Amino acid sequence: MKLKEYLNQTEAFLKDYLESSHLDSYVLGLSGGVDSSLVAAIARNAVGKDKLFCYAIDIESDPKDIEDAKQVAKELDVNLEVINLTETYHSYLKVLNGKDFIRLTKSNLKVRMRMVALFAYAQEHRGLVLGTDNADERYVGYFTKYGDGAVDILPIVHLTKAEVREGAKLYGLSNLLAERVATAGLFEGQTDENEMGVSYADLDAYLLGKDINEKAKERIEHLHKISEHKRNPIPEMKPFKRD
Repeated sequence: MKLKEYLNQTEAFLKDYLESSHLDSYVLGLSGGVDSSLVAAIARNAVGKDKLFCYAIDIESDPKDIEDAKQVAKELDVNLEVINLTETYHSYLKVLNGKDFIRLTKSNLKVRMRMVALFAYAQEHRGLVLGTDNADERYVGYFTKYGDGAVDILPIVHLTKAEVREGAKLYGLSNLLAERVATAGLFEGQTDENEMGVSYADLDAYLLGKDINEKAKERIEHLHKISEHKRNPIPEMKPFKRD
Protein backbone atom coordinates (compact mmCIF):
# COMPACT_ATOMS: atom_id res chain seq x y z
CA MET A 1 0.00 0.00 0.00
CA LYS A 2 1.23 3.48 -0.84
CA LEU A 3 1.64 5.94 2.04
CA LYS A 4 -0.87 8.37 0.53
CA GLU A 5 -3.52 5.67 0.44
CA TYR A 6 -2.82 4.79 4.08
CA LEU A 7 -3.11 8.45 5.09
CA ASN A 8 -6.44 8.67 3.28
CA GLN A 9 -7.62 5.64 5.23
CA THR A 10 -6.43 7.30 8.45
CA GLU A 11 -8.51 10.36 7.63
CA ALA A 12 -11.57 8.18 7.11
CA PHE A 13 -10.82 6.34 10.36
CA LEU A 14 -10.67 9.59 12.35
CA LYS A 15 -13.88 10.87 10.74
CA ASP A 16 -15.75 7.65 11.46
CA TYR A 17 -14.34 7.31 14.97
CA LEU A 18 -15.48 10.78 15.98
CA GLU A 19 -18.95 10.17 14.60
CA SER A 20 -19.26 6.83 16.37
CA SER A 21 -18.07 8.34 19.66
CA HIS A 22 -20.99 10.81 19.64
CA LEU A 23 -18.54 13.59 20.54
CA ASP A 24 -17.86 16.82 18.71
CA SER A 25 -14.15 17.44 18.18
CA TYR A 26 -10.50 16.48 18.41
CA VAL A 27 -7.94 18.21 20.62
CA LEU A 28 -4.23 18.20 19.78
CA GLY A 29 -1.06 19.46 21.38
CA LEU A 30 0.80 21.11 18.50
CA SER A 31 4.54 21.35 19.16
CA GLY A 32 5.86 22.40 15.77
CA GLY A 33 7.44 18.97 15.37
CA VAL A 34 6.72 16.71 12.43
CA ASP A 35 4.64 14.14 14.34
CA SER A 36 2.05 16.55 15.73
CA SER A 37 2.11 18.45 12.42
CA LEU A 38 1.16 15.32 10.48
CA VAL A 39 -1.59 14.46 12.97
CA ALA A 40 -2.95 18.00 12.64
CA ALA A 41 -3.00 17.71 8.85
CA ILE A 42 -4.78 14.34 8.93
CA ALA A 43 -7.35 15.50 11.47
CA ARG A 44 -8.08 18.74 9.65
CA ASN A 45 -8.79 16.85 6.44
CA ALA A 46 -10.84 14.31 8.35
CA VAL A 47 -13.19 16.56 10.31
CA GLY A 48 -12.47 20.15 9.24
CA LYS A 49 -10.79 23.00 11.09
CA ASP A 50 -13.88 23.82 13.16
CA LYS A 51 -13.73 20.44 14.86
CA LEU A 52 -10.01 20.53 15.59
CA PHE A 53 -8.66 22.49 18.55
CA CYS A 54 -4.87 22.84 18.67
CA TYR A 55 -2.84 24.07 21.63
CA ALA A 56 0.84 24.90 21.92
CA ILE A 57 1.64 24.47 25.60
CA ASP A 58 4.66 26.45 26.70
CA ILE A 59 6.47 25.21 29.81
CA GLU A 60 9.94 26.77 29.69
CA SER A 61 9.83 26.01 25.98
CA ASP A 62 12.29 27.27 23.41
CA PRO A 63 10.56 30.28 21.79
CA LYS A 64 11.39 28.78 18.40
CA ASP A 65 9.23 25.74 19.20
CA ILE A 66 6.24 28.00 19.74
CA GLU A 67 7.00 29.89 16.54
CA ASP A 68 7.24 26.60 14.65
CA ALA A 69 3.84 25.56 16.04
CA LYS A 70 2.39 28.85 14.82
CA GLN A 71 3.96 28.28 11.40
CA VAL A 72 2.45 24.80 11.19
CA ALA A 73 -0.96 26.19 12.14
CA LYS A 74 -0.62 28.82 9.44
CA GLU A 75 0.45 26.36 6.76
CA LEU A 76 -2.37 23.95 7.61
CA ASP A 77 -4.95 26.67 8.30
CA VAL A 78 -5.89 25.32 11.73
CA ASN A 79 -6.78 27.21 14.87
CA LEU A 80 -4.06 27.42 17.53
CA GLU A 81 -4.01 28.79 21.05
CA VAL A 82 -0.76 29.23 22.97
CA ILE A 83 -0.97 28.37 26.68
CA ASN A 84 1.89 29.27 29.02
CA LEU A 85 2.15 27.00 32.06
CA THR A 86 5.71 27.94 33.08
CA GLU A 87 4.65 29.82 36.22
CA THR A 88 2.22 27.03 37.13
CA TYR A 89 5.00 24.46 36.68
CA HIS A 90 7.31 26.30 39.06
CA SER A 91 4.49 26.67 41.59
CA TYR A 92 3.86 22.95 41.34
CA LEU A 93 7.55 22.20 41.92
CA LYS A 94 7.53 24.46 44.96
CA VAL A 95 4.51 22.70 46.47
CA LEU A 96 6.16 19.33 45.85
CA ASN A 97 9.48 20.50 47.32
CA GLY A 98 10.85 19.44 43.96
CA LYS A 99 13.64 21.95 43.43
CA ASP A 100 16.18 19.13 43.55
CA PHE A 101 14.21 16.58 41.54
CA ILE A 102 16.33 14.93 38.86
CA ARG A 103 15.92 16.27 35.32
CA LEU A 104 13.90 13.26 34.14
CA THR A 105 11.36 13.75 36.93
CA LYS A 106 11.00 17.42 36.04
CA SER A 107 10.68 16.64 32.33
CA ASN A 108 7.96 14.05 32.92
CA LEU A 109 6.12 16.49 35.17
CA LYS A 110 6.04 18.99 32.30
CA VAL A 111 4.68 16.38 29.91
CA ARG A 112 1.97 15.30 32.35
CA MET A 113 0.96 18.91 32.94
CA ARG A 114 0.55 19.35 29.20
CA MET A 115 -1.79 16.38 29.06
CA VAL A 116 -3.84 17.58 32.03
CA ALA A 117 -4.42 20.79 30.09
CA LEU A 118 -5.31 18.98 26.86
CA PHE A 119 -7.84 16.74 28.58
CA ALA A 120 -9.40 19.76 30.28
CA TYR A 121 -9.86 21.40 26.88
CA ALA A 122 -11.13 18.13 25.43
CA GLN A 123 -13.86 17.97 28.04
CA GLU A 124 -14.84 21.58 27.36
CA HIS A 125 -15.02 20.92 23.62
CA ARG A 126 -16.66 17.51 23.99
CA GLY A 127 -13.60 16.12 22.30
CA LEU A 128 -11.00 13.39 22.15
CA VAL A 129 -7.27 13.92 22.60
CA LEU A 130 -5.15 12.92 19.62
CA GLY A 131 -1.81 11.21 20.27
CA THR A 132 1.31 11.82 18.21
CA ASP A 133 3.46 8.75 18.94
CA ASN A 134 4.98 7.12 15.87
CA ALA A 135 6.03 3.47 15.54
CA ASP A 136 9.63 4.14 16.62
CA GLU A 137 8.67 5.93 19.82
CA ARG A 138 6.02 3.40 20.72
CA TYR A 139 8.35 0.45 20.26
CA VAL A 140 11.12 1.78 22.54
CA GLY A 141 8.76 3.46 25.01
CA TYR A 142 9.92 6.98 24.21
CA PHE A 143 6.85 8.58 25.72
CA THR A 144 5.81 9.53 29.23
CA LYS A 145 3.43 7.16 30.98
CA TYR A 146 0.25 9.14 31.78
CA GLY A 147 1.83 12.02 29.87
CA ASP A 148 1.98 12.06 26.08
CA GLY A 149 1.13 8.36 26.30
CA ALA A 150 -2.25 9.23 27.84
CA VAL A 151 -4.39 9.88 24.78
CA ASP A 152 -7.68 8.74 23.26
CA ILE A 153 -6.47 7.69 19.84
CA LEU A 154 -3.13 7.08 18.07
CA PRO A 155 -3.44 7.94 14.37
CA ILE A 156 0.22 7.50 13.29
CA VAL A 157 1.45 4.81 15.67
CA HIS A 158 2.18 2.40 12.79
CA LEU A 159 4.33 4.85 10.78
CA THR A 160 8.11 5.03 11.03
CA LYS A 161 9.78 8.40 11.47
CA ALA A 162 10.76 8.51 7.81
CA GLU A 163 7.16 7.79 6.81
CA VAL A 164 5.95 10.56 9.13
CA ARG A 165 8.35 13.01 7.46
CA GLU A 166 7.23 11.87 4.01
CA GLY A 167 3.59 12.17 5.06
CA ALA A 168 4.09 15.73 6.28
CA LYS A 169 5.47 16.68 2.88
CA LEU A 170 2.54 15.00 1.14
CA TYR A 171 0.26 17.37 3.06
CA GLY A 172 2.29 20.33 1.82
CA LEU A 173 4.21 21.17 4.97
CA SER A 174 7.47 22.96 4.30
CA ASN A 175 10.66 20.88 4.18
CA LEU A 176 12.05 23.00 7.02
CA LEU A 177 9.31 21.82 9.35
CA ALA A 178 9.20 18.26 8.05
CA GLU A 179 12.95 17.83 8.54
CA ARG A 180 13.12 19.68 11.88
CA VAL A 181 15.34 18.03 14.49
CA ALA A 182 13.05 15.98 16.72
CA THR A 183 12.82 17.37 20.25
CA ALA A 184 10.26 17.35 23.03
CA GLY A 185 11.46 20.81 24.07
CA LEU A 186 11.78 19.83 27.71
CA PHE A 187 15.19 21.34 28.39
CA GLU A 188 17.84 23.29 26.51
CA GLY A 189 19.64 21.24 23.88
CA GLN A 190 17.32 18.25 24.27
CA THR A 191 16.86 15.99 21.24
CA ASP A 192 14.95 12.72 20.94
CA GLU A 193 17.86 10.79 19.49
CA ASN A 194 20.28 11.87 22.21
CA GLU A 195 17.80 10.86 24.90
CA MET A 196 17.04 7.50 23.33
CA GLY A 197 20.67 6.76 22.54
CA VAL A 198 19.78 5.56 19.05
CA SER A 199 18.97 7.27 15.77
CA TYR A 200 15.58 7.30 14.10
CA ALA A 201 17.27 5.91 10.98
CA ASP A 202 18.39 2.84 12.93
CA LEU A 203 14.98 2.51 14.58
CA ASP A 204 13.22 2.69 11.22
CA ALA A 205 15.54 0.08 9.76
CA TYR A 206 15.12 -2.24 12.74
CA LEU A 207 11.32 -2.07 12.61
CA LEU A 208 11.42 -2.79 8.88
CA GLY A 209 13.53 -5.89 9.43
CA LYS A 210 16.73 -4.48 7.97
CA ASP A 211 20.23 -5.08 9.26
CA ILE A 212 21.73 -2.48 11.60
CA ASN A 213 24.88 -2.41 13.68
CA GLU A 214 24.89 -4.62 16.74
CA LYS A 215 25.24 -1.77 19.24
CA ALA A 216 22.13 0.01 17.94
CA LYS A 217 20.22 -3.29 17.86
CA GLU A 218 21.10 -4.03 21.49
CA ARG A 219 20.04 -0.54 22.53
CA ILE A 220 16.68 -0.81 20.76
CA GLU A 221 15.93 -4.21 22.25
CA HIS A 222 16.93 -3.00 25.71
CA LEU A 223 14.63 0.04 25.47
CA HIS A 224 11.78 -2.15 24.23
CA LYS A 225 12.22 -4.57 27.11
CA ILE A 226 12.35 -2.00 29.92
CA SER A 227 9.37 -0.05 28.52
CA GLU A 228 7.02 -3.03 28.18
CA HIS A 229 4.95 -1.82 31.14
CA LYS A 230 4.07 1.34 29.22
CA ARG A 231 2.39 -0.57 26.40
CA ASN A 232 0.58 -3.20 28.46
CA PRO A 233 -2.77 -2.80 30.21
CA ILE A 234 -2.65 -1.97 33.92
CA PRO A 235 -1.87 -5.20 35.80
CA GLU A 236 -4.66 -6.56 37.96
CA MET A 237 -4.66 -9.08 40.78
CA LYS A 238 -6.62 -12.24 40.00
CA PRO A 239 -10.35 -12.04 40.91
CA PHE A 240 -11.29 -12.42 44.55
CA LYS A 241 -13.16 -15.70 45.02
CA ARG A 242 -15.64 -14.98 47.78
CA ASP A 243 -16.87 -17.74 50.06
